[in-house]
Amino acid sequence: MARLRSVNLKNRTSAPGSFRFVLPNKRNLVALGKRARGNPTDLRSSFIPPEDWHEPRDEAGRGYRVIVQPAGNGFVHVVTPEQVRERLSRLPPNLVKPLEVVQFSRMTRKKRAFPCYGMQWGTAIYLYPVEAPLIEYYAKPPSPAIFNEVRLFGGTWEHEGGSRWILNWTIAALEDFYLNNVLIHELGHVLDTRNTSYRDRERYAEWFAIEYGYKPTRRAASRA
Repeated sequence: MARLRSVNLKNRTSAPGSFRFVLPNKRNLVALGKRARGNPTDLRSSFIPPEDWHEPRDEAGRGYRVIVQPAGNGFVHVVTPEQVRERLSRLPPNLVKPLEVVQFSRMTRKKRAFPCYGMQWGTAIYLYPVEAPLIEYYAKPPSPAIFNEVRLFGGTWEHEGGSRWILNWTIAALEDFYLNNVLIHELGHVLDTRNTSYRDRERYAEWFAIEYGYKPTRRAASRA
């Protein structure tokens, strides 16, 4: 039986995607998952950003590669490869061992229709750039879970009126969010070889991000 290769996304918008990404034949069995930037959508659909597939090397212990693509016009990468390496170095080595690629992906027109903070696909993690002003606009109210999670990492919400909301970030808050939530969440997906349903995979990745991302950094900050 073919092993299912999973794609997991950490979404950044409540707007529906406007394109459909069809996987090549050898990758046509895919479990989808997302992490919302805004409100979660139906994550079992095949609406995902078109991305480079990195074939697993199946050579454990060789370490992971970092690939950096240009962020795209009007976008910036939130963190640096050095920051990612430093953050992952603080995790137990056995948790990082299965990771083979961390890719800083470019933002394209198609990806803007369905933007994400991060994605996991196979043994690779993809980190996406954000708008250079560090301001996000929402046409629908954020879900309570997203509203509260963003506040935990220093993001601030403004209600423009009606259903329109604005999310403001500082660079320090956004770095904290990427290094201690997005990156760790997606690593949780890389490690999760047991769960198959979207709900269970997301539950595990959220738990992993809290236990290995949020809690340790807050305990360290409280001791400082």
